[in-house]
Amino acid sequence: MKKFYDLHLRVPLEDFGLAERIINRASKLGYSGVGVPLPPHTSNETVSKLQHLCDSVDIDFVTRADFVPKSANELLMLLRRFRRKFEVISVLCLSKAVARQAAKDRRVDLISFPSIDVKKRFFDAAEAELAANALASFEVDLFSIISASSFERVRLLSSLRREVALADKFSVPVVFSSGASGEFSMRTPRDFAAVGLLFDMPLPRALDALSTNPLTIIKRNRAKLNPKFVAPGIRIIQRGKDCEE
Repeated sequence: MKKFYDLHLRVPLEDFGLAERIINRASKLGYSGVGVPLPPHTSNETVSKLQHLCDSVDIDFVTRADFVPKSANELLMLLRRFRRKFEVISVLCLSKAVARQAAKDRRVDLISFPSIDVKKRFFDAAEAELAANALASFEVDLFSIISASSFERVRLLSSLRREVALADKFSVPVVFSSGASGEFSMRTPRDFAAVGLLFDMPLPRALDALSTNPLTIIKRNRAKLNPKFVAPGIRIIQRGKDCEE
């Protein structure tokens, strides 16, 4: 049985009553885990409260950071400072330089293109090839589709149809996230998977975008954040005294 994850549930950190209702609804809708974007300097107390809310309804809590860098250098600085603080790193690409750096950097998990303007969506063949080599995934924020006006939605779906086809061509994983910030903008995993049909995505692949693909990211990063991790394929099994002659 598939486990479904919403890696972009924008839980309000200033209202834990609403946060609890949103997390409870995620559980009722059939999600096994949620990724909550947190500011880099979020307190340990806030993280603990969110962890408790998720634990109370048996939902896996995933920490996430959303970076919106103005330059490639700023992105590198953010990754150096905060990569090991979060389980998932997403980069909103507002320029081609940032998009290229995010796609080729193995510390980036998700690349996202929020603009509806085709000229400002930088997911082209070169971007897809870089992402494929660096293991980055292409994130589709489904709330942007739902909330767009009729004309904007047509343009956005047209862009997504082209971009998802590119991702498929270069074997770049696609991740569907809700981007929801309230109870009434949330949908079941299969409702969101059905949206993928609008840009020619087969249903099995759309379901993977909410299950297999996000879960792969989470498992990979949790292994890296484990104190026993040394390098890919190498981990400490047991610590002992130095050998003595």
